[in-house]
Amino acid sequence: MGGASILPINNVFSQNVTENGMDKLVDSNGNFIQKSLPYNKTFLEPHMDEETLHLHYEFHHGGAVKGANKDLENIKKHLQSGEMDQVDMWTRKLAYHFSSHVLHSIFWSNLTNKKTQPKAELLKQIEKDFGSFDNLKAYISKISKSVEGSGWGILGYQPYSQSLTLLQCENHQKLTQWGVVPLLVIDVWEHAYYLKYKNKRAEFVDTVLEIINWDNVAERFVTAKKLHG
Repeated sequence: MGGASILPINNVFSQNVTENGMDKLVDSNGNFIQKSLPYNKTFLEPHMDEETLHLHYEFHHGGAVKGANKDLENIKKHLQSGEMDQVDMWTRKLAYHFSSHVLHSIFWSNLTNKKTQPKAELLKQIEKDFGSFDNLKAYISKISKSVEGSGWGILGYQPYSQSLTLLQCENHQKLTQWGVVPLLVIDVWEHAYYLKYKNKRAEFVDTVLEIINWDNVAERFVTAKKLHG
């Protein structure tokens, strides 16, 4: 992903995301940056309340970006001084913080305030790999609700098999598949839903699935296929 946007400009929403740079994760100097949301903090109500969105974006996502920059700074410093035990520790922290930054940046642009449906190329791939759109929704719903502890449900494109795949991701950096490009992510850390939904993760997941921006997912799918030839 690096510093380049991974969304083509072919509709109003993606144009806003791209011009706003939501997918731009680093600046020209290689420092991690958090770009503004592509909508105001009341945009997702009543599905996601303004207070939760504010705390989630500013402090959880924002904290991950600050953490990633600190991790990178310490890796460089200790690599220079030869303190390899410290390099090892900060490398683990960077995997955690930067993975959070990547997934949160996708999460925000995956959401809208109306019901949409996958179409065209994405729908054909969904039907090929999962049988039907309903099967995919049931599948990602189940794995998102069943993550042990904190983590994510992720729909991704696996270029090595040229297929869509689902990941049940604990925390950010575990249970991945190398090469998978995430297209749709559902945050099931408690900070994503606890103020409004309390301990009812399943209700939150069901609600999020009603406001997925499938046009955004489709754009990511088309781009992922191009990125990997």
